[in-house]
Amino acid sequence: MAVVLAIGATTAVRRSMPERGGELQVAGLGAGVTVLRDDQGVPQVYADSATDLFMAQGFVQAQDRFFQMDYRRHVTAGRLAELVGGSATAVQADKVIRTLGWRRVAEQELPRLSSTTRRYLQAYADGVNAYVAGRSPSQLGVEYAVLGLRLPDYRVEEWTAVDSLAWLKAMAWDLKSNYDAELTRARLSSTLSDRRVDKLFPGYPFDRHQPIVTAADSAANTEADAAADAETDAETGAAADTGSAGSASRVPALTAPATTRSSGNESSRTESSSRTDSWSATDPAAADALRSAGRALDAVPALLGRGSDLGSNAWVVSGRFTTTGRPLLANDPHLALQAPSTWYQMGLHCRTTSADCPFDVTGFTFAGLPGVVIGHNAHVAWGFTNLAPDVTDLYLERVVGGQVERDGGIEPLTTRTETIRVRGGADVPLTVRSTRHGPILSDVVPSVREAGREPQGEDQDGTTYDVALSWTALTPGRTADAIFALDQADGWDQFRAAAALFDVPAQNLVYADVDGNIGYQAPGRVPVRGASDGRRPVPGWDSQYDWTGYVPFAQMPSVKNPPEGFVVTANQAVTAGDKPFLTTDWAYGYRSQRIRDLLQAALRRGKVGPADMAAIQRDTRNLMAPTLVPLLLRTDLRRDPFTREAQQLLRGWDFSQPPDSAAAAYYNAVWSNLLRIGFDDELGEGLAAEGGERWFEVVTQLLPRRSDAWWDDKATPGAVENRDEIVRRAMVAARIDLTRALGKDVSRWQWGRLHRLELRSPVLGGDEVPRPVRSLFDLGPYQVGGGSGAVNALTWNAGRDYDVTAGPSMRMVVDVGDFDRSTWVNLTGVSGHPYDSHYDDQVGAWRDGRGYPWPFSEAAAKGAADDEQRLVPRS
Repeated sequence: MAVVLAIGATTAVRRSMPERGGELQVAGLGAGVTVLRDDQGVPQVYADSATDLFMAQGFVQAQDRFFQMDYRRHVTAGRLAELVGGSATAVQADKVIRTLGWRRVAEQELPRLSSTTRRYLQAYADGVNAYVAGRSPSQLGVEYAVLGLRLPDYRVEEWTAVDSLAWLKAMAWDLKSNYDAELTRARLSSTLSDRRVDKLFPGYPFDRHQPIVTAADSAANTEADAAADAETDAETGAAADTGSAGSASRVPALTAPATTRSSGNESSRTESSSRTDSWSATDPAAADALRSAGRALDAVPALLGRGSDLGSNAWVVSGRFTTTGRPLLANDPHLALQAPSTWYQMGLHCRTTSADCPFDVTGFTFAGLPGVVIGHNAHVAWGFTNLAPDVTDLYLERVVGGQVERDGGIEPLTTRTETIRVRGGADVPLTVRSTRHGPILSDVVPSVREAGREPQGEDQDGTTYDVALSWTALTPGRTADAIFALDQADGWDQFRAAAALFDVPAQNLVYADVDGNIGYQAPGRVPVRGASDGRRPVPGWDSQYDWTGYVPFAQMPSVKNPPEGFVVTANQAVTAGDKPFLTTDWAYGYRSQRIRDLLQAALRRGKVGPADMAAIQRDTRNLMAPTLVPLLLRTDLRRDPFTREAQQLLRGWDFSQPPDSAAAAYYNAVWSNLLRIGFDDELGEGLAAEGGERWFEVVTQLLPRRSDAWWDDKATPGAVENRDEIVRRAMVAARIDLTRALGKDVSRWQWGRLHRLELRSPVLGGDEVPRPVRSLFDLGPYQVGGGSGAVNALTWNAGRDYDVTAGPSMRMVVDVGDFDRSTWVNLTGVSGHPYDSHYDDQVGAWRDGRGYPWPFSEAAAKGAADDEQRLVPRS
């Protein structure tokens, strides 16, 4: 049967291949459009009007990636079961996303956007529909044929503007910050003291890792901007903190919520947040409800990635310090890795730029979303990393029947009903309840309701604990306006004006322009909290924990032309202060500091060139190893020659992690076992140490404490272990593990044999699809280097195995002095059709850290063209 399926799927592959040459008639076009494709099939689109340009973008993306687009819109609408059938996973995902209401918010956003943006969105939808019209599902994607073998009669719906907008909610969901850390702290506080929990969430190491906006940037501020900050503070009712401000850079002030920034290895806490912590730790029913809520949230498909897997690198260097004499900008967002890739490369060009057709832009976008998200136009270049402010809060609600407690009184819940349609199965009804704080998650999974019963000792009046989610993305915003505004920006002021519209997801934006300016801007809708610091769930029945507003854009951190001559962002803390208060859950700055160190080393040798930027992106140095390896080498293994043989691999190791490194293989196995033996015995189910930058800092802070309670293995009652014993046991276990996996001869060990990347279809990559069929879609496994917390952040989860869970989803280096000298590479290829030559033709270059030429000018695009297609109005 599997062979029959494979033959049928292979036949369907041929039917779904798009035409990329010649002339095609397209209904709705106003004039002819030219599409030039280079050797990698990347399209550069040329049109006479903006409407035709975005219509052509929709048409071309549908040619290459329609099934990916259709899958994404089903997920974001909570309609996945309509596409793939009634598996428990699909129905559960639909329930959670319907509860959150992603598409409902997108529908509310559409009329709030500018009329121009709405016109572009509709033109894009018209282009998609022009390609889809008259084609059967199997002609649009082989995946439909595979699904149709067991679930026939699928009908492709027309694309709409809301389908595109709903994707922004998926972006915002995966790139939001800290609800997982919030839940983890709450769960741990039910069994551990706050002091011990705080050691697992240490403060940011400002003494070792610079924030994005440095002290030198702040020192360059001028009194003029300080006065502007004070004026803004007065307008918003916040206490003025003039600090230092400047025209060269500006870091406006905002009175922080009731919290203080932590430092060292203990987190500070105000009286109000301590009350919340105590309440969370002593209510077992509330802790059970939160645990169940976490399981419900985990049911949402990770379209871009999840939690600590996500990161990114972006930095920009002033022309004062580059070999080109103009700025250089690099970016590589770290997301989930799959086939086809997350990003879609393309250029959008008005043949003559004007007010009516203002686009001449190229870069990375998402199939299903018009415009370019990351890239450059003829004037400016920009890159993104995840700012990751705390934009979510979990509220424990006391609910009795259809009412919820509020400040000693009660108020009604709001409810709505949804119907989840299941392909090949019966409909599933869903009732969604919400409080003023947001949707209640406990309606999604029955175990949440069961676990949320009131704790013993309370009044037996039917009161339950329920969990509501506040999230900034559930308020309609204007991010779609921001994308088109970024694509048109011709200087710093327009760039910042576009950033001001970028509500969610909040990103770090780095900037360069043809006039030689560089900069940084933090945009996004970030809540101002009352009594909470956002670190733990809070009681919804007490209004002091409500949000009181949002941080004004004028007060978000920003810097133009910093004295240092470069800006580095890698998800680290934005500023050394807490004004404005963004979060306490930053990445810990290991990657960002390494990038800074490499830039400074390059500048000591001379000036930075494009090759230097690309080399930094390839850097595989393990950034925890310099701290831990000296202790591993001091560990006395004279009575254990078997383990000592592996220990010797670490002598002289330069801490790099190429695929062929035996030392990297052993070190990472030791690291995994150290976390398992030292921490997992007390973390509980589902909370195993995953080994990223937070764990780098946890272990760094604990290593000087030989007898800290965290070193004691609770799995050995009657014995109290110290640091040295745990380290020795981890080294022994790692030697045994690798002997089983890689053989007894340590010289033959290789990191890449453990650290492998498989690229799977999110729909057809599961075990329910026969392997011969999966092989049509899946790529790999590839042996790769890098690792968690490295600049080349090919992340793996130390609590599971060594397989790659996320990494650089693309890489780009932009030369603002000559855009045609820029380079880019995608993870897989531009096509979503298996057996298309462009399905996986970029994997090799991506794996090796190489980039392809990135043509921008029309002359360069024509010189690189491998295919030319003419789209003309249907007569």
